[in-house]
This record gives sequence, structure tokens and C-alpha cells, in this order.
Amino acid sequence: MRSIWNGAISFGLVSIPIKLVNATENHSISFRQIHLADGGRIRYRKVCELDEQEVTTAEIGKAYEDADGTMIPITDDDLASLPLPTARTIEIVAFVPADEIDPLQMDAAYYLSANGVPAAKPYTLLREALKRSQKVAVAKYALRGRERLGMLRVVDDVIAMHGLLWPDEIRAPEGVAPETDVTVRDAELDLADALMDTLGEVDMDTLHDDYREAVEELIAAKASGEATEPAAAADSGGGKVIDLIAALENSVRAAKKSRGEEGDGEETGGEVAEVHPIRKPARKTAQKTTHRTPTGKTVTRSGGGTASTAKKSAPKTTGAKKSTATAKKASAQSPTKKTAAKKTAAKSTAAKKTASSSRSTTKKAEGTSSRKRASA
Repeated sequence: MRSIWNGAISFGLVSIPIKLVNATENHSISFRQIHLADGGRIRYRKVCELDEQEVTTAEIGKAYEDADGTMIPITDDDLASLPLPTARTIEIVAFVPADEIDPLQMDAAYYLSANGVPAAKPYTLLREALKRSQKVAVAKYALRGRERLGMLRVVDDVIAMHGLLWPDEIRAPEGVAPETDVTVRDAELDLADALMDTLGEVDMDTLHDDYREAVEELIAAKASGEATEPAAAADSGGGKVIDLIAALENSVRAAKKSRGEEGDGEETGGEVAEVHPIRKPARKTAQKTTHRTPTGKTVTRSGGGTASTAKKSAPKTTGAKKSTATAKKASAQSPTKKTAAKKTAAKSTAAKKTASSSRSTTKKAEGTSSRKRASA
């Protein structure tokens, strides 16, 4: 790996010659600006505002713009003359526990490599001291024209340095937290803990940039002339009012399903109820029955109706009124009683027919005997 800076680590009176190497690399895909009309490349050129002439890098210097717009030239010699002890030195100022460093201060990362054979012994000494103390070193160093703050720690068998922002460069989180008072229930915390336990840990080496891979596939398809189809947009759920408990329970079940585990109600805080549709009761179809009354009239009745309906359809007769009313009451109570009432009514009708026929026979006999007496 190519070094970007050469200097030394100042560890008390010990000086360790080192080379600074980038510990990270950028894999993002960069695009060029083009003219849409003809596809020509759009470039930026450095032009002087006074004579409107393009200038080269060798003709460009530094300057500080004052509040009134005045440019104050600053040369490299001016900066080199400043009393900067860290110009070529990483000066360790303290050793502190790692948790005292705010992650918000973390910036670029570098590897420190021993520069030459004589540097191997003091380099190893500092590395092993950091390991045994379980602390990190806070240091100052100068890079790209400014003094910076850094943190030295051990990564495997190498000393790594993280560039740190100065404490006054960290903005206070004013007006960022929710302004409304929110109460979080224990049940919600329990579900959040269950979700965290279900998701568990992850091997950081397995994580990769899915978006970059998709862009690479898109570029390959475009280069080969293949047609590309837009991907379905995922529902981010923004702006929706959700049930937090239900969302947490669904998240736990989804996490278990993705890991091939069977989620049950006990682990998610309760069983999931099954929802059954409510069936509407079927309407009763009235059955119409037709019968002949003792007077010879035909009457149609609707079965299963109310007592008032039966009264409306019943004929206004004399002898069979009581038996018909009894049959109606019985039919409203149960099918068995209805059948018995029908039998009783039928018997009553038959008895009346028999009595009527016997009376007519008696009348005929009396008429015949009177005629015989008259003829005699």
C-alpha cells in the first residue's frame, strides 16, 4: 500500500519513524456529467474571474477571504514558518479508556507502518503497551495544512489511527429530540427486547452494499443493450399511524421466519387470535297451508308466523273457534304440539260431520213416518 504521509510517533522521548497508509477505500460508483443533447462530457475548468482566462494548477495559490471580500494571500512558506511541533510528528498526549472517545468524533482511519528496521522495536513496544493497558492513545498530528486530533489503537498486530474531530466541532443536539412527552410501557419494552434478541448478532464481514451491486448490474445491462425493468418500490410506511405493539409483534414474527424459526404466541407476548366472519341468520320462509273449514270455506295460513298473523288469516266461524285457537297456540310452541292440535281439530270436525249426518237422517225418518200416517 502506498503511504500518504511520512513522519514519526513521539512517545515521550521515544521517536518511532512511521508511514501513514489509508485504512479504508471508497467503492462507490462515480458518474460523469454529460450533455444530454449529444452525450458530450461536461468538464469544469478553472478560470480567473478578472481576465477570464483558464489557469493551470501551478498558477493557483492560497488566499483567505476577509469579511469584506478582500483576498489575503497565504503561501506555503508562510505556513511552514509557523511554530507547529506536529508538522511531521504524531505527538501522543494521553492514554485514556476507549469508551471516553465519543464515536461522533470518529473521522478517517489510517494504518501506521514502521518505517525501516530500526523502527520495528519501538513500534512493537508501543503496540504491546496499548494491548496490555487496554487503552487508546490520544495524539495530535498535522496533515494537509492543518493540525488534527487522532486516536491510536491496536488492530490485530498493527497500530491504527483514527482521525478525530475537535470537541468544539461536534454540534449539540438541540431541537432534535421529540418535544412531546411520550410514555413507553413495559410491554412495549419487552417486545423491543424480544425483537433485539431475535435479530441477534451479525457477522460484519457478511454485510455488503446491495445498492452498488444493483448499479453495477444496471450498467452492465445498459452496456450490452439489454432492456431494464424498474424495480418495485418498497413501502417505507412513512406518514402512517401504526399500532406500536402490533408492529413489534409482526417484526418479531418476521425475524423468526427469516431465520427459519417458528414463532409462537408465548414468546411474542400472547397468542394470536383467529378472526372468523359473523354469519347472518338465514331468513325463515313462511310455509303456506290450505285447509277447509266446517262451513265449506277454504282458508290459507302461513306457518311459523306470529299469533297475530294467524288471527288475521283465521275465518270468523262459530264452533271451530276454540279448537282452532288451541291449535294455533300449540303450533307456536312446538312442532309436536302443532301436530297434536291438528289431529284434535280433525277429530272435532269429523265428529261434527257425523252429528250433522245423523240429524239429517233422523229428520228424513221423521218425515217419512208422518207421511205414512197421513196416507193411512
